[in-house]
Amino acid sequence: MFSHVMVGTNDLEKSKKFYDALFKALGGREAIVDPKGRLIYLHNGGTFLVTPPIDGEPACHANGGTIGFAVDSTEQADAWHKAGIEAGGTAIEDPPGWREGNGMKLYLAYLRDPDGNKICTMMRG
Repeated sequence: MFSHVMVGTNDLEKSKKFYDALFKALGGREAIVDPKGRLIYLHNGGTFLVTPPIDGEPACHANGGTIGFAVDSTEQADAWHKAGIEAGGTAIEDPPGWREGNGMKLYLAYLRDPDGNKICTMMRG
């Protein structure tokens, strides 16, 4: 369904440090930086990009929006969460752990990136 996900940033250096740490925790690689300065992360068939807004206005987060990254284990989710905090992210919502409801069991870990974007990891139980 999705071709890619892109978020805006006001500080590429800070975002690179943050997202490089997150993708390494998931077994991925540091960003590719394209000629326009955008950060490009390729992992498990997905593409995630970080860029200053093309219109020159300040980047802002989507209120109510969340971007989720799939993980293979609770240990990977916990490592992602820890790496994110150490790289300048902010822990939000409940601590990483299992949530149950509506017939689903999910292991979730939530962060805000340095620009305020809400991101999480998810593993189905």
